[in-house]
Amino acid sequence: MTHLSVVRSLVLAACAAAAASAQTVALTFDDGPQLKAMPLMAPQARNAALLAALAKHHVKSALFVTLGNGADRPEGLALAKAWGEAGHAIGNHTVTHLDLNAQATTLKQYEDEILACDGAIRPLPGFRPWFRFTFLREGNTPEKRDGMKGFLKSKGMRNAYVSLDTSDWRLDAALAATLRAHPEADLKPFRAAYLAHLRQRAEAYRDLSRRLFGRDIPQVMLLHHNLINALFLDDALQQFEAMGWTFTDPGAALQDFVYTLDPQAPAPGQSLLISAARSLGYRPENWERLLDDGDKEIEELERLGVLPASGE
Repeated sequence: MTHLSVVRSLVLAACAAAAASAQTVALTFDDGPQLKAMPLMAPQARNAALLAALAKHHVKSALFVTLGNGADRPEGLALAKAWGEAGHAIGNHTVTHLDLNAQATTLKQYEDEILACDGAIRPLPGFRPWFRFTFLREGNTPEKRDGMKGFLKSKGMRNAYVSLDTSDWRLDAALAATLRAHPEADLKPFRAAYLAHLRQRAEAYRDLSRRLFGRDIPQVMLLHHNLINALFLDDALQQFEAMGWTFTDPGAALQDFVYTLDPQAPAPGQSLLISAARSLGYRPENWERLLDDGDKEIEELERLGVLPASGE
């Protein structure tokens, strides 16, 4: 073998190793499809924008349907159906997004909402027997937590865990409030805050997975069916590509061993990785930044003076 051939082989081997170790991420969207009125874009336009961005980057994702947000009406169910027809998975996220950790929420109420949502979405293309806990909270008592484990198992459903949690919902709320008060508001600060938030969370959860498991895991990222993603998802996907991340579909990601874990010290409302760290007694240096709701980004928007004043 010539020297050039040896060099070429080494380069190819290095590229193959890099590709094999590239960080992957699966995108999932909760609370859809949303029919509520929002500034700038009608519900159908928001849905189309999300699907267009995913198609542009050849991403297969999952939509977790909250039935009462729109899919309980023909026009909303059609939006959910469009996700399945585009090759995305359809999962269950209850009817009214009630909180299983609330004292007033009974296990039976929660189970009944799952069954009602299941009945509506099961006929859709792309349906999967996946359930995403609302607020990522699995019950405030052992009876609720154990009851849900037994219920999901009896129905052949799996817990669709999140490893890469985001607070896009809070930035979306800030954007919507700003646009209602000032319809001509500049969108650039919100785009910058959104992209910075996703990068920070992605890098932090990647670091945490390496510290917990000694490797990159296929991350399952939580986003929402909302305006800020409709506006800027294309930019976010470009950012992940520039970071060297690649996209995988949620079904493949959930096959990783990590998503079979049952943390003994769950952290309500947080990523599976936070629950795993808590169960192991590990507290990373950036713990508070992972647990907040995009506080730093909101503070920056406040500093820039782009958020509406109280009462507007």
